[in-house]
Amino acid sequence: MKNRTTATLATIALAGMVGLVGCSSGTAETLDNGDQKDVTIAVFQGWDEGVAASYLWKAVLEEKGYDVELEDADVAPVYEGLSSGDYDLVLDTWLPQTHKTYMDRYGKDVTDLGAWNDDAKLTIAVNEDAPIDSLDELAANADLFDNRLIGIEPGAGLTEATQEKVIPGYGLEDMEYLTSSTAAMLSELKSRTDAGENVVVTLWTPHWAYDAFPLKDLADPKGTLGDAESIHSVSSKQFGDKFPTLEGWIKNFTMDSDQLYSLENAMFNENSSDDYEPIVAKWIEDNRDYVDSLTK
Repeated sequence: MKNRTTATLATIALAGMVGLVGCSSGTAETLDNGDQKDVTIAVFQGWDEGVAASYLWKAVLEEKGYDVELEDADVAPVYEGLSSGDYDLVLDTWLPQTHKTYMDRYGKDVTDLGAWNDDAKLTIAVNEDAPIDSLDELAANADLFDNRLIGIEPGAGLTEATQEKVIPGYGLEDMEYLTSSTAAMLSELKSRTDAGENVVVTLWTPHWAYDAFPLKDLADPKGTLGDAESIHSVSSKQFGDKFPTLEGWIKNFTMDSDQLYSLENAMFNENSSDDYEPIVAKWIEDNRDYVDSLTK
């Protein structure tokens, strides 16, 4: 009995040692600056300013030795993923209005690292030569736009604001509100403006579409889309512990609209390729002083 007990204890001890070795081998790899090496950045599908900022930071961090994974996702799953720690960071939270619903729900479980651009605004845009200039003219002239308002992703804050405030606020219930994707909206915008036809879309600034297409924003006298907003970086609660150096860089990150337009135009307008990494690499070399300042 004594020998069996000793053998059993030895087996348990050996198993425990194997378990410890397994835990040790699973420890996250750490860089010299104290940050974990692997970073996961969530990217809202179709939100070009967030795509641009995310690819920029991916390139910047990879120069510093990080392994960066960009994961496309709809808005709601991103905040849920941040709150659970499945995502480390998202660079495209619009506050105080557009993503208020998500921050109200998940705010206690995520960290707002601050704003990097203060010129964001939700808009309803039409072709530049459209015969109306204000949202309060749209209902009476809906037939000039084929009774269609072209939207973006169903889960977007802009979609929520349009459904809950713009449409009832201006009596647009008889218009067909089409929501699909930002890509589909931009395709419709391009085809209609190329053909010289009227079109009305949900949009936002900063966005490269204002440089690419002849557009004007409809006035919003009732303020249904709110005032100018700021674009914030939001992280998981564990972010500061996992990435103490990167957290400081992100907190200090700023990018004005001219810089953002320049990057967006290079990625989405001047090039037809969706292989963004070489495009971003060239932009970085053309803007090296600014890029180097991001990690000082």
